[in-house]
Amino acid sequence: MRIDGASLSPQAWVGIVSACAIAGVLLLHPLTMVIYWFEFHPAHAASGTVANFVLERMVGVFQRRMVGMTGIFAALGVLLGLPAVVLTRAFTVRGDRIRSLELELNRGIPDLIAAGESEILEFKSSARWDRNTGKVSRAVEAAIVRTVAALMNHRGGSLLIGVSDNGEIVGIEEDLATLRRRDRDGFEAYLVGLLAHSLGAAVLRHVHVAFSRLEGKELCRVVVQRGRGPVYVMDGSTARYFVRTGNTSRELDAREAVLHTAGRQTEPES
Repeated sequence: MRIDGASLSPQAWVGIVSACAIAGVLLLHPLTMVIYWFEFHPAHAASGTVANFVLERMVGVFQRRMVGMTGIFAALGVLLGLPAVVLTRAFTVRGDRIRSLELELNRGIPDLIAAGESEILEFKSSARWDRNTGKVSRAVEAAIVRTVAALMNHRGGSLLIGVSDNGEIVGIEEDLATLRRRDRDGFEAYLVGLLAHSLGAAVLRHVHVAFSRLEGKELCRVVVQRGRGPVYVMDGSTARYFVRTGNTSRELDAREAVLHTAGRQTEPES
């Protein structure tokens, strides 16, 4: 599991560190004093003087002579509390992503097609075969890559390959015929390689490929989760940024991309 706090602002991290430091002083310090009392004052452990002892030591926290000790407890609070906060956040984000993925996968293919294209759903008749020219097309492949990147830079969603724009089921058989391995495994390997080449291998953990048959045709469903950070389409040496706008994938210029990525950091993970 990747521990990633990139979505938190610097101000949020300052607040977390400060809270851990305060907890170290207000929780670890009195606890240590109680242990100290019972360790070195066993004869008086049952009396009520332990509370007075702890209170006196806690008041001393704010005195100049205790600055060093206070700093030590604050540092201990950060060292112990910060990993716990980061792990808790990581598990929470992971749980949210799993629930989001389960909800998306529970939507059946017929229901998706009936709903039509939207900001979280795109239809593509093929992944590489151009039905107009009757040959493999890099433009068709590029459209697949752009759609996945746009979904990842937005809210996530599904890409159905083998379904035309008007919802007609056409299948991916023509795509399969162009591959060395003309089966589901071969198609998935091709698709994963295409996305890794253009988007980077790191984004593949947000992509899930599934297959189904409908009306005797083979369909591929690509479930895309929202990316943790901005995802760029590499076009040669140029990085291009796409997002979903309605039922289309739109490229943003440099200024729009900066504003969009900044805004994503303040949004909750879905």
